Amino acid sequence: MAKLYKEIDKNILVAIPNPSKEAYEIKIKIPEFTFLGVQQQPDFASVFLTFYPKDKIIELKSLKQYSFHLRDITVSYERLINIFYDHLMEVYDPQRMRITMICNPRGGISSKLTIDSDWSARGGKEEFKDWNQGGGDDNWSVVM
Repeated sequence: MAKLYKEIDKNILVAIPNPSKEAYEIKIKIPEFTFLGVQQQPDFASVFLTFYPKDKIIELKSLKQYSFHLRDITVSYERLINIFYDHLMEVYDPQRMRITMICNPRGGISSKLTIDSDWSARGGKEEFKDWNQGGGDDNWSVVM
């Protein structure tokens, strides 16, 4: 039986200590991100995550388990990217995080959604100006 978005469990996500105090960037691609759309039909997307850690980093196995957990969740992708973002920010508290979700076409239309913690609309300081120039994530599917 399908579950509603309120049942998404952020406790699946595990943080591990950052092994470095120096600045660096982590890029993660989830090429088989699946969930149930609001019509309870499967939706498919590729998710690209850019992560600038502070004290914690993402344990990838838990991220994989979290993404598998979403396969039984009925949710719109607009709500899902916001929940995903909120959960990752709460668990990992990064210096910066950017999520891009590229949804497969449905009915001949595809969508690309992006959230960046650097945006002032998200409480950021707009320290990183790369999102102003396309964010660099448009070429990820080629690079990764």
